[in-house]
Amino acid sequence: MTMQRRKFIRNAGLSMAGIISLRLPAAGISRWVSSLQPDAAWINSLYERGKVTTYLKSRNELQYIGMPVGGIGCGTVYLGGDGRLWLWDIFNKNQEGIEPKVVSWNAEVLDGGKKVRSRDGACYIAPSKDIRPLDQGFALQLTYGNTTIIRPFDEASWPEISFEATYPMATIRYSDPSLPVAVTLEAFSPFIPLNEDDSGLPVTLLSWQIKNTGKVPVTAAVIGWLENKTALYNAVAARHERVNTVTAGKGWKGVQLSARTIGGDNSHFAQQHDFGNMCLAALDNTAVTVTDMPPGPLTAATFRSAVTKQAVKGITDKLQAAVTTVHRILPGKDIRTTFAVSWYFPNLRFKDIQGEGRYYTNKFSDAAAVMGYVQQHYARLSAESRLWKDTWYDSVLPWWFMERTFLNISTLATTTAHRFTSGRFYAWEGVGACEGTCTHVWQYAQAVGRIFPALERDTRQRVDLGIAQQPDGGILFRGEAEKRPAIDGQAGTVLRIYREHQMSTDSSFLQHNWPQIKKATQFIINQDRNGDGMEDTPMENTLDAIWDGEIAWIVGLCIAAVKAGELMAIEMKDDDFAAACKLYADKGRRNMETQLYNGEYFIHQPDKIKGRSVIGSYNTCHIDQVYGQSWAFQVGMDRVLDKEKTLSALHALWKYNYMADVGPYIAKHPGGRPYALPGEGGMILNTNPRREEFPFGVKNAWQLGYFNECMSGFEHQVASHMMAEGMVTEALTLTRAVHDRYHAFKRNPFNEIECSDHYARAMASYGTFVTACGFEYHGPKGHIGFAPAMRADQFRAPFVTAAGWGVYSQHLTGSRQQHVLTLKYGNLTVQTLKFRKAQPATITVTADGRQLPATFSATDGCVHIQLAAPVKIQAGQSLNISIA
Repeated sequence: MTMQRRKFIRNAGLSMAGIISLRLPAAGISRWVSSLQPDAAWINSLYERGKVTTYLKSRNELQYIGMPVGGIGCGTVYLGGDGRLWLWDIFNKNQEGIEPKVVSWNAEVLDGGKKVRSRDGACYIAPSKDIRPLDQGFALQLTYGNTTIIRPFDEASWPEISFEATYPMATIRYSDPSLPVAVTLEAFSPFIPLNEDDSGLPVTLLSWQIKNTGKVPVTAAVIGWLENKTALYNAVAARHERVNTVTAGKGWKGVQLSARTIGGDNSHFAQQHDFGNMCLAALDNTAVTVTDMPPGPLTAATFRSAVTKQAVKGITDKLQAAVTTVHRILPGKDIRTTFAVSWYFPNLRFKDIQGEGRYYTNKFSDAAAVMGYVQQHYARLSAESRLWKDTWYDSVLPWWFMERTFLNISTLATTTAHRFTSGRFYAWEGVGACEGTCTHVWQYAQAVGRIFPALERDTRQRVDLGIAQQPDGGILFRGEAEKRPAIDGQAGTVLRIYREHQMSTDSSFLQHNWPQIKKATQFIINQDRNGDGMEDTPMENTLDAIWDGEIAWIVGLCIAAVKAGELMAIEMKDDDFAAACKLYADKGRRNMETQLYNGEYFIHQPDKIKGRSVIGSYNTCHIDQVYGQSWAFQVGMDRVLDKEKTLSALHALWKYNYMADVGPYIAKHPGGRPYALPGEGGMILNTNPRREEFPFGVKNAWQLGYFNECMSGFEHQVASHMMAEGMVTEALTLTRAVHDRYHAFKRNPFNEIECSDHYARAMASYGTFVTACGFEYHGPKGHIGFAPAMRADQFRAPFVTAAGWGVYSQHLTGSRQQHVLTLKYGNLTVQTLKFRKAQPATITVTADGRQLPATFSATDGCVHIQLAAPVKIQAGQSLNISIA
């Protein structure tokens, strides 16, 4: 670690312009000093465990927070920093961006002039806040002695509010020393890895804990209210009305909110995209429900309003439901009262796409039915969600790192991602922008395949190898919304297929789809026109252009994909195809390392006829140049590129592309979208170390702006690769640069932006966690392994497998080491294990108190353990390995 830090200090090449003035209240790049060297304490802080990131009202850090707290594929509901819900993009409007807008800018942006649209980063430079198409909130009434106090739960009403950014469950604390209570809110939607159905419930749960810190009893009443804005966009005053109706079930009471046609014929109205209903309830059968909450300021009368069974109002009149719970709390005691908001808007449609409707309609008939299910299973849903939160953050890895590498999976709980009634997963690249679950973007998103592997397996089989696959094996890169394959998307999809096979309990996925997988892999081989193992057919790529020649990042990605095809062929005992894949991959590696390596980094070799007359990266230092090796680490493959050359390429990226302050660079290289601003750190997509006049071949293509941007998905990919190659400090620094760019003082921490909000590629961040653990897994083979990149002596971190998840820990003391896999959920079947250890003498393996027969071997600094028979451990059990 010391040598890594020294090398970092020597090579950082920092530019400090604008950094000192950066207003970051929390530890961040602002702590780097003006001597042009990174502050040693700041570097050390990258490695420290630290504490949960807590945003405070007193530091003006709450206004932009929008944590998605609806189920995956259920639309977007944001939890604000003060506990109020906002945005409410649940009405199937299919808009581009969380707030479609155009913001004026001080420089040209791509080909759009001095304007920034949602897909250009409008919410990066002008973060959204207070989007409240409907009124919603909670308030507290306290009575003690002769005193009664009413306090809304909003930022204006409390001296201090703190927000703990622990996705998927946030904790908000409300502080006022003058009150005899401590109030805490836990807010979430059920989120349980490997259980995509219960993680896809259209509901937000808000659980209040109130503790009496005084010396006399306190009566605490909590009221929640929700304005009826169903049919928000299509309801017409002369034709429609809104209705609030009391509803209840075992253990809960609430109000259902709906809209209807005056006179009763809903047949046409019911087809509108925003037709549906909502429900506000307390999980408490003693709660008081109000169908028409009185308007105006909250008073004591509000908390004891008369109960009516139903209220009906015209579209232009405000109609609010309310639910109240009341508890008497003795000194030193506390209570918990839980509310929920559910919704049901079934009419999701996209033009010319095979699928419609919301997946949750398979199980529920309306929002009240959702509420009934949540109440019935609340103990399990909340316990398993909390268990995951506790498991995820039970790690020796830095708190900030665990947050940043995981929270991007919240993109699944936004309108970037959807799930049709058929079960098909369908997504944009970012909210409402660029359709078709685009292969060349989604292939970067490592999180989904690791947390909800069933969604990815289904997408590979149903879409990529089904709807989108052509007779020649090519995969349309936007499914039925496209007519062409993209070569990087094709290669990335084959690699994802291999990952999905590994994240399965058996080989049925591979066996069922092998003919199509083989065709998809062969398609890649066929794009090598001159037979040198380096793909050279001009095809679409993720930078929205067709490049000619032999391009390092595409060649390397294709080599890795074909290598994955070889490994799958071996498992299928398809020896001839395995041999063909090996021939291609070996030849491609040799030629890439000799022809595309310039002695420092990998380049783009122009087409021999067209030369540099078309756009490309050529002699520049491109962020994805060794992406194929990066992908290989994600699926436990051997090297597909020479280690020394790959490390040289990564160091070149660090030398030329990473900047602690991107301001001076983007001032000299305009045209990109503002995804990083002066005073912020990041890695530029493409730089020109050779100082060529026209480094990208052409001088006026609109895509040239991409090369001057910091796109977080690419940055996470590089960080994950650096972590795997031992460049730990650089990996942490790059990840921290992204984390600091999304500090709540400046913008929403939960919304990494590229082409629109909640961009899918940002889920590459999970890959950095994978390589920090050195995690490898192959479910059908019963194989698991760990090789931590940091804190190896006393390591602990979560892991997720095909059927279960838990915590892995290792302790290295002298000549002994202990490895423990403790399962928290589901089950895990293991037969082989791999850990780092040079020369073991004895190994003991026990499971649930039973010693298991095992043999071992040591190669390449690792110990490989083979159990005599597969062992299955269940939740609550551990697998222990002692090595001496």
